[in-house]
Amino acid sequence: MKIYLVGGAVRDRLLGLPVRDRDWVVVGATEAEMLQQGFRRADSDFPVFLHPQSGEEYALARRETKTGPGYRGFSIEAGPEITLEQDLIRRDLTINAIAEDEAGNLIDPFAGQQDLAAGVLRHVSPAFVEDPLRLLRVARFAARLGRWGFRLSHTTHGLMQRMAASEELATLRGERLWQEMKQALAEDQPWRFFQVLQRCGALAMLLPALDRVMENPNKHADAEDCPTVAALKRAVQQDVDTKVRFVAAFFAAAEQAGDSGKAVEDLRVEKEYLELLHLLLRLAPVYRDAAAQNPQRVLDLFDGTRALHSVSRLTQFLAAADALWPALNQTRGFLVQAL
Repeated sequence: MKIYLVGGAVRDRLLGLPVRDRDWVVVGATEAEMLQQGFRRADSDFPVFLHPQSGEEYALARRETKTGPGYRGFSIEAGPEITLEQDLIRRDLTINAIAEDEAGNLIDPFAGQQDLAAGVLRHVSPAFVEDPLRLLRVARFAARLGRWGFRLSHTTHGLMQRMAASEELATLRGERLWQEMKQALAEDQPWRFFQVLQRCGALAMLLPALDRVMENPNKHADAEDCPTVAALKRAVQQDVDTKVRFVAAFFAAAEQAGDSGKAVEDLRVEKEYLELLHLLLRLAPVYRDAAAQNPQRVLDLFDGTRALHSVSRLTQFLAAADALWPALNQTRGFLVQAL
């Protein structure tokens, strides 16, 4: 039995970033041997086990074969005969397919270290196209690593365009899309999540209302000039939570669609996210009037946000307003004084 640290923990350590979670691959072991050593099953569908002391995940080396549509359409084979390289080749990006043995030696069969040094997000193998969830994961990594200049390789972008045009994309469920998006919203450059999906054609299928407001009629202009991206950047500069960033991302789409629900399509968004978006849609005209120091509209704004009952609700509203309408940021001081 050999145990290797794999994936994000190795990648982040090589980048000098804090390691969030550690995942391990076990080569040369059976399920019975894992259980005998005190490991507990973590998943009924996959050969993943929890360490008896640390609680970290240890997965038997496995290989996957595409058997049906979607990200669940795979048969999994795990056993002591599966090699480390066979396990690593099923991963999405080369920078996530580096392993480290117990002595600290790196095993890097797909040149992930080279891509880390060059700042390139590159697929491991042509099997990348078999799992539509990888579109979202790559977009999320672009959001996380964009500040270090990471970019998509041309060949990976081409594969993502193929995936966006295939029937596989329709198998993605709203909750998985939201799960990846919510993580991306918390990253340093969340707008890159949406840009990557738009540029490969996936955003038009997954979130058409958002895609429309991010369209740039001048194809030679930088898409970062669009109001949605600009609002997201301002929200990040404020260091606000993901609810405010969500509003910054979806307000223009919701306003154009005339309904917050239509803008987010089938996303399984938590209630408090939608409530804040709806609040901004409802009170946007009131906020603009309050900027002119209209006393009645100020009272309407306080009433609408229940400012006298929940200061945090008003704070979230004002943070989102600052991101969306920077020209009216003097309104914040006026409202605070009025309180």
